[in-house]
Amino acid sequence: MNPDPETIRHAAHPLNGSPADFDPLLERCAGARIVLLGEATHGTHEFYSTRARITARLFAELGFHALALEADWPDTWHLNRFVKGLDGPATASDALSGFRRFPQWMWRNSDMLDFAGWLHDHNSSITGPSSRRGIYGLDIYSLNESMKAVVDYLTHIDPTAAHDCMQRYACFDHFGGDARRYGLMAGTGISAGCERQVVGALAELRRSRASYLALDGEAAEEDFFQAQQNATVVANAEKYYRTMLRGDVESWNLRDRHMMDTLLALMDHLDRLHDKSRIVIWAHNSHIGNANATEMAQRGELNIGQLCRERFGDEVVAVGFTTYSGTVTAASEWDGPAEHREMRPALPRSYEAIFHHSEMPAFYLDFRGHPAVADMLRGPMLERAIGVVYKPETERRSHYFSASLAEQFDAVFHIDTTRAVEPLESSVLCTAGEVEETFPTGL
Repeated sequence: MNPDPETIRHAAHPLNGSPADFDPLLERCAGARIVLLGEATHGTHEFYSTRARITARLFAELGFHALALEADWPDTWHLNRFVKGLDGPATASDALSGFRRFPQWMWRNSDMLDFAGWLHDHNSSITGPSSRRGIYGLDIYSLNESMKAVVDYLTHIDPTAAHDCMQRYACFDHFGGDARRYGLMAGTGISAGCERQVVGALAELRRSRASYLALDGEAAEEDFFQAQQNATVVANAEKYYRTMLRGDVESWNLRDRHMMDTLLALMDHLDRLHDKSRIVIWAHNSHIGNANATEMAQRGELNIGQLCRERFGDEVVAVGFTTYSGTVTAASEWDGPAEHREMRPALPRSYEAIFHHSEMPAFYLDFRGHPAVADMLRGPMLERAIGVVYKPETERRSHYFSASLAEQFDAVFHIDTTRAVEPLESSVLCTAGEVEETFPTGL
C-alpha cells in the first residue's frame, strides 16, 4: 500500500504545545513497565525537551520510578545523587559536570539542565530517598572512571579489599589509561588481556555483599549497588574493547546486551523498594526500536529495544522520534567540536518525507488502533539516523537504513522542523583516555 499523507493526517494526534499533547501516550503507558523514548539524532532540542515533558508526567502521574540513559554509569550516578537530594553536587550544572568526554553535548546541554533541575525540585517533596525518582546510566564506555569508583568504594569500606582490587586493575596501567590502545594490544594478542583480573574483582565484590550490606542498612545497599555496577562495567568494557576490532556487529551486540543487563540489574534493585519497578529509557532510535524490524537484523545485530520486547512483551512501549529538516548539534569528525549544522531535508521515499507531506508541523502517531496506517508504514522504507557525527556529503550511505517503522516502534513523534540542542559550553573539547561515547558506530 502506498503511503497516503491524508490517511496519516486523520490518524495522527497534532502537537499544540499543551500538556494534553501527551494524553494519548500516557493512556498507552498505563500498564507498561518499560517506556523507551528514542531520538533520530543525538543533537536535537525538541527530542530532549519532548522526552523530558513526557517523563515528568510518567513520574508524577503514572508512578514510574527511574530514568535510564544511553550514558555512562559513573557520570550518571553523579547526576542521580543531585536529583535525589543526596550529598554531592549542589547545582544541576555541577551534577552534569561528569559528562566531559566527546560528545559532551549529548547530556551536558540546556535541556538536560532544565530537566535535572525539575526532577530535583520534584523529589524534594517526596519523603525518603528510596522513594525519589533517580537517573541511571546504561552504557559501557567508562572503563577508567568505573575502576576508580570501585576502588574508592572499597577504600572507604574495606581498605584491604581496595588494595587487592587495585592490584587486579593495575593490569591496565601499562596501557596508559588508553582503552583503545588496550583493545588493540589485547585484541590482537600482542599483549595479555586483563579478563581474569576484572572478572576476579567483580566476583570478590559479590562475595562480600552480605558483610558490606550489614554495615549501614539502606544507604549501604545503594552504595554497594553502584559499586557492583561499576565493577560490572569494567568487566564488560574490557571484553568490549578486546572485541571492538573484530567488527561492528560483535561490539554492538555486546554493548546493547550490557545495556539490557544493566536495566535488569536496576529493576531488580528497585524492585526491593517498589515491588514492581517501572523505568523510562532515553536512547537513540537505533537502540530502542526493535532491531528485528530493520536491516540491523540482516547483519546479525540486536538492540535493547528487541531484548526488552522479548523479555517483557506487552509491558514495553517503544516510541520513535523523527524530523524532516532543521539544524542539529553534531561534529564533523570524531573528537571534533560541537557544531550547529544544517540538516538536509529527508530523502524522498523515506518515512520522514512521508510525514513531511502530511503538512502537519508536529504530531504523535500510535499504530495501535490505526491498522491502515500501520500497514502503510510497514515498508520497508528508508529511515534516517544521525549520531554524534553528521556527514551530509555522504547522507544516504552514512545516515539512512531500511526499516519497517510500524513494526520497529509502537508509536512515533514527528516534528517536521527542529533545531540544534544547546551545549552548556560554546566549545567542546574531548578528554583523552577513554573511547568516545557511541564509538565506533556513532549511535
